[in-house]
Amino acid sequence: MNVAGFGRHIRSCRRARGLTQDALADASGLSPDTIRRLEHGSFSPSLDTLRKLCAGFDILLSTLFESFELGERDGPRELIDALAFITPEEEQALLQFIAVLRRRFHCDEN
Repeated sequence: MNVAGFGRHIRSCRRARGLTQDALADASGLSPDTIRRLEHGSFSPSLDTLRKLCAGFDILLSTLFESFELGERDGPRELIDALAFITPEEEQALLQFIAVLRRRFHCDEN
């Protein structure tokens, strides 16, 4: 694995979510130093570290690796993965939000 390239990929995923390194560390149960070292390509992470990182991103490990191999993030797949991690309350709120967006964009077209 290209550790430096993987670190850039991690940074890209984090920034796309608007997370700081500290916020990602909190969400993933890793230390901020671990996140910094990952992003700088200072070490090859263990499988356990990668699983925790993916939990912090709300994505599957396969999504992280596939997007790295493709050389770009797969936004739609990341969204689908994130849905697997939401609570029933978050699901209801999200469905209501989508309904509002659809109505708004549908009205803007007319």
